[in-house]
Amino acid sequence: MGIRLSNIGKSYKKVKAVQNISFNVEPGELFGLIGPDGAGKTTIFRILTTLLFPDEGSASVAGFDVVKDYKAIRKSVGYMPGRFSLYQDLTVEENLTFFATIFGTTIEENYDLIEDIYVQIEPFKDRRAGKLSGGMKQKLALSCALIHKPQVLFLDEPTTGVDPVSRKEFWEMLKRLQQKGITILVSTPYMDEAALCDRIALIQDGEILEIDTPEAIVKKFPKTIYNFGADNMSKLIQTLQKYEHLYSVFPFGEFVHYTDKRESFEASDLKSYLEKEGLTDISIEVTQPNIEDAFMELAK
Repeated sequence: MGIRLSNIGKSYKKVKAVQNISFNVEPGELFGLIGPDGAGKTTIFRILTTLLFPDEGSASVAGFDVVKDYKAIRKSVGYMPGRFSLYQDLTVEENLTFFATIFGTTIEENYDLIEDIYVQIEPFKDRRAGKLSGGMKQKLALSCALIHKPQVLFLDEPTTGVDPVSRKEFWEMLKRLQQKGITILVSTPYMDEAALCDRIALIQDGEILEIDTPEAIVKKFPKTIYNFGADNMSKLIQTLQKYEHLYSVFPFGEFVHYTDKRESFEASDLKSYLEKEGLTDISIEVTQPNIEDAFMELAK
């Protein structure tokens, strides 16, 4: 069974954290909840893992209602919160044994599920969790979330603050877990990770902007995007923001992503405008939109 949300709403002291949230995660799917900090991702996770009750709407996880069947859900899911929440004074092995014991199982019984993750930290099994690197803490937390063989796995911003190599390794592990039939809901503020999901929901200010496959969302982008470069990137952005035909401009790595209000235009005209404003080493080329471009467009 997967995950179902219907018109979920939650407020904190009259501030709407999330409103009218509806989406489904199919069994065995790797689904991403994509949005910046404060968008409402953690509130949704806490509702689905029965740590919070919704004010409005209904939701179910693995066929169990999040309000009526909260005890059954807690036995059926694995949850890795955004902050490292294991016992830092316990060793790697002690943490894993503790979580296995809570769920009435042992490390040996479900070792096949965590083996390719745990073998990477097993050489440090006698080290205290608080002394591990960020990537190792991440692997330990994932092992603890999996040790009872959950049907559904919730990962709330699991790669925040982790180095790029560990991030890549982590997503490779998720793909292997998905192949074992586990339904995975993962949240992240990193737009590049969205492309690794089967489907995604883009969320901003507690509301869903779009739900679809990453490819389908990018295909809907309505404009041609241009990569701009110049000798002074800060001045380039400020100059483009004053341009009469500007539709949007955002910094993107070493370039600036620019879209124009007009259906077509000569890039040489825009280059001349920038040169008159004192910019040099100007480069302009068409580029393909990505998830971040799509998110910025939908959030406008």
